[in-house]
Amino acid sequence: MFKIAVYNKISNEGLCLFSEDKFALQAEDVTNADGIILRSAKLHDIEFPKNLKAIARAGAGVNNIPVEKCSENGIVVFNTPGANANAVMELTILGMLLSSRDVVDGINWTKTLNNDVAKQVEKGKSQFKGPEIKGKTIGVIGLGAIGVLVANTAIKLGMKVIGYDPYMSVKNAIGVSWDVYYAESLDELLSQSDYISMHIPLIKATTEFINKDKIDKMKKGVKLLNLSRGCLVNDDDVVEALESGKISKYVTDFPNEKILHSKNTICLPHLGASTPESEENCARMASKQLIDYIVNGNITNSVNLPNCSLDRNPGTERITVINKNVPNMIGSLSAVLAKYNINIIEMVNKSKGDYAYNIIDVKGCITEEKIDEIRNTEGILSVMHVK
Repeated sequence: MFKIAVYNKISNEGLCLFSEDKFALQAEDVTNADGIILRSAKLHDIEFPKNLKAIARAGAGVNNIPVEKCSENGIVVFNTPGANANAVMELTILGMLLSSRDVVDGINWTKTLNNDVAKQVEKGKSQFKGPEIKGKTIGVIGLGAIGVLVANTAIKLGMKVIGYDPYMSVKNAIGVSWDVYYAESLDELLSQSDYISMHIPLIKATTEFINKDKIDKMKKGVKLLNLSRGCLVNDDDVVEALESGKISKYVTDFPNEKILHSKNTICLPHLGASTPESEENCARMASKQLIDYIVNGNITNSVNLPNCSLDRNPGTERITVINKNVPNMIGSLSAVLAKYNINIIEMVNKSKGDYAYNIIDVKGCITEEKIDEIRNTEGILSVMHVK
């Protein structure tokens, strides 16, 4: 029986996939847990049990998970890219409209009216006018699952779209509308866009990605949208640009003390993935990935290890191995198996950065003692006997 620690409110659309004959769910209890499924709970201060195999995040961002620590301990970290893409795309389009038409201030003003409301509305409505988005240019930074949807939807709304993503996958490239212009440089996008929307992950290289240097290259009066992660912008630089009018509106799904009461900001309470459909999609994807790894050893959508899968070979036993991506690891693994006359029937080896993953189907007697000997080999981070 595998134990799964459940953090946050995970949709039952996902939890119901854990069959009762193989899995036991335990609420926010990592004691002897084989896996963890969560949304936004922070795990940085959690002491993981030695038998923890994987963590599945029902969402895209994993900054609430100590990924490097997990990698060093042979723990696979999954996320669910694309599962909430439509929800975030819809909110991005809404944010763009709100930044263009002064709807928020107009609603707040209207609520202050008391007598002869209709007359006051007609008299005061001109102060909230704003431009249409049709014919305007939006720059989309990051053409992943969300960015592609934003770009394609903006095209359908009659906008000109400039996209930029030096790491765009083949799958996403195929999905981008032919009408999206792909910028050769970020500077080209910054200088030509009336609206700029960011859809990039928060990593060390993208922290404070939008700063004074990049803002200086933007058009005066640009509208900036950030529905990805708060730390992608330098708050002080954005506030200064809002005060000067360089940025006319800033829409963010990640308000903080500096931004919340700043001039010309629209702060949303982290609503990007807050739809029933998105939560169900994320829960299903996270659950399926966690189950497939624990039961079959297959990896899909891991942030720290490569995608790797192998159909089960009848009459074999399966071993999976996570190791540091250094020379001769396969040789060391093969030597231990050969020592015990264990024959490799089929094997897949994939690497990602500093780490590598192996799925090995074998014929022979696999015991805990033999697993321990593989586990104790230098460079090996974890071994799983998938029965």
